[in-house]
Amino acid sequence: MVRGLLNKLVSRSLSVAGQWQQQQLRRLNIHEYQGAELMGKYGVNVPRGVAVSSVDEVRKAIQDVFPNESELVVKSQILAGGRGLGTFKSGLKGGVHIVKADQVEDLAGKMLGQILVTKQTGPQGKVVSKVYLCEKLSLVNEMYFAITLDRNSAGPLIIGCSKGGTSIEDLAEKYPDMIVKAPIDVFKGITDEDAAKVVDGLAPKVADRNDAIEQVKKLYELFCKTDCTLLEVSMNFYISQLSSIYVLLLDGSQINPLAETSDKQLVAADAKLNFDDNAAFRHKEIFALRDPSQEDPREVAAAKADLNYIGLDGEIGCMVNGAGLAMATMDIIKLHGGTPANFLDVGGNASENQVVEAFKILTSDEKVKAILVNIFGGIMKCDIIASGIVNAAKQVALKVPVVVRLEGTNVDQGKRILKESGMTLITAEDLDDAAEKAVKALAS
Repeated sequence: MVRGLLNKLVSRSLSVAGQWQQQQLRRLNIHEYQGAELMGKYGVNVPRGVAVSSVDEVRKAIQDVFPNESELVVKSQILAGGRGLGTFKSGLKGGVHIVKADQVEDLAGKMLGQILVTKQTGPQGKVVSKVYLCEKLSLVNEMYFAITLDRNSAGPLIIGCSKGGTSIEDLAEKYPDMIVKAPIDVFKGITDEDAAKVVDGLAPKVADRNDAIEQVKKLYELFCKTDCTLLEVSMNFYISQLSSIYVLLLDGSQINPLAETSDKQLVAADAKLNFDDNAAFRHKEIFALRDPSQEDPREVAAAKADLNYIGLDGEIGCMVNGAGLAMATMDIIKLHGGTPANFLDVGGNASENQVVEAFKILTSDEKVKAILVNIFGGIMKCDIIASGIVNAAKQVALKVPVVVRLEGTNVDQGKRILKESGMTLITAEDLDDAAEKAVKALAS
């Protein structure tokens, strides 16, 4: 699935949709096999498939689920795109393969427990704990379908294209007339006319139009009722190997087909689903699907401590109170030639323990070469921050310079606590001074 795909598909007002991918905002992302199960619960047509986590489970799945299949698709399950073109650190090429049924067990064994590196995982890659076994079909045609949130219409927006695949962005630039957009009135919900507009824009060649309309409506129902922030699929025409009837699939992989059917219908073989973390309280069964092993461990630890943290790739760790001040701190660091390692907002009512946990997260990051603490105490008191820093220093070995700028409520008490601690700290008078000293500290 092409990340940030919506950047070039919609107007500038929707550019935030593509930016979400790059900014690593905290939201739930689920595996392909989990998405298939969820879509099935909402009446969306999905193909047969089974996720396995061991060679024994692979053997049993072939016997019980695919006893008559001569070939199967074996898909590594990681929360990143580009799997088909990825490479395992073991040397195996590709995270998606079509193989003979008698070769599935051996191939799955080479994938399970191994680290797959793709263009979206970074060089560290992600471990494959499960593989998804699916039926095989032959590709006939591709299309694109997505539902996102549109600020202009203040509601969901369905986006479709009669062509899809990895060149969707180029198609949107060269052939903008091929892109169909259907804003949905959030109060009225999706209508038959809305769904028909999308289906007609997708221009399916053989799928039943009325059935396709119903599938679009069910995908919209899934999007709304589960509080999705993004539902993105690539739609493919496939020809069944067991019959001469064409079928239409929604497939997140441009490498191989994932389903087989003898009916002229829309089949959702794969989808990229993101869910709003703010809705976790009313979708506990969905958020129970979360796979922390696929997430940034720093962000997992921060979430447990109820801290607002987003990991980046810079060298200066930041601990700030207030999102606006945190953003300003990152900007000032860049202005002075440095790179922030994270966004970290401890909030206005953080406890001393939370400050300690925040420091542990910052110091556990091997890329961090200096730490900048920037606190403007309003509700958040400077003495609480100071005590947290001191206690954190007792629990973790501070091997990098720490620049501290404190101002506001109880600032004198905070400075006294730091001074009496005997810690080697670099103090700053204001934000500009703090950023400049943090950047200079990198060279020391």
